[in-house]
Amino acid sequence: MDINISLVRKLVEAQFSEWADLPIKSVDIDGHDNRTFRLGDTMSVRMPSAECYSGQVVKEHKWLRQLTPHLPIPIPVTLALGNPSQDYPWQWSINQWLEGDNATIEHIDDFNLFASSLANFLSDLQKIDTTGGPPPGKHNFFRGGPLATYDTETRDTIERLQGKIDTNGAIAVWETALDSKWQADPVWLHGDFSADNLLVQHGRLMAVIDYGCLGIGDPACDLTICWTLLYGENRERFYSALPLDIETWERGRGWALWKGLITLLKNTDTNPRVAGRALHVINEVIAEHKI
Repeated sequence: MDINISLVRKLVEAQFSEWADLPIKSVDIDGHDNRTFRLGDTMSVRMPSAECYSGQVVKEHKWLRQLTPHLPIPIPVTLALGNPSQDYPWQWSINQWLEGDNATIEHIDDFNLFASSLANFLSDLQKIDTTGGPPPGKHNFFRGGPLATYDTETRDTIERLQGKIDTNGAIAVWETALDSKWQADPVWLHGDFSADNLLVQHGRLMAVIDYGCLGIGDPACDLTICWTLLYGENRERFYSALPLDIETWERGRGWALWKGLITLLKNTDTNPRVAGRALHVINEVIAEHKI
């Protein structure tokens, strides 16, 4: 859909008259699943971009307020739910605005401290009571579920990338990841724990945003940050601060490989920078698997 400022203003004016006079602005870096707009100085508007993402809004509204007291840093809280209309067919939300820059090398002062902060956040998230939490499903693209969900896609992508990657190494990583499953009770997982969803201020982790893939299950999918952002000593710091069994880390490599493969295939001919980053992730997980 063409989700723009005019549409957002029309919806806000019709459903939340108390905020109708506030300025609305596009954000500098937007997401794929949802379009985000700044509403005044303290709020944001979150608009699902397609039907497959529409259920995430209600899920976030239900659970984020319950999770936030147990976490060491802020997460966005839904302030109000908007209803479908003739102009927009799905529910949408108004949320607390959290300040910060996306996590990049330039914005992080101490990578070892940052790695520990990431691990501490995930550790605290995994300790929260999961009673009634949403299990893996279409609402979060089966994050927290078995990697086998993506087996056909992964093997097809490896075959299509012949000559661009170490295909034997990729298959070895993938098959090792498929050989195990989460044996403990389900835990909370973010589902898209990536640099784009980490906010940094004054060089430190200040918030974690975008819980569209939130769910309970196997936390291995949240470990992909280990290979997409961390490296060397700070990667080791992340390992040691998050006590998980070796098989969970192997499944984490599988998730990182899957994401790297589909990203590389999609961007090889259109976005060399993104493709290069994806290839780096693939090479990192393959190299680590061989050690």
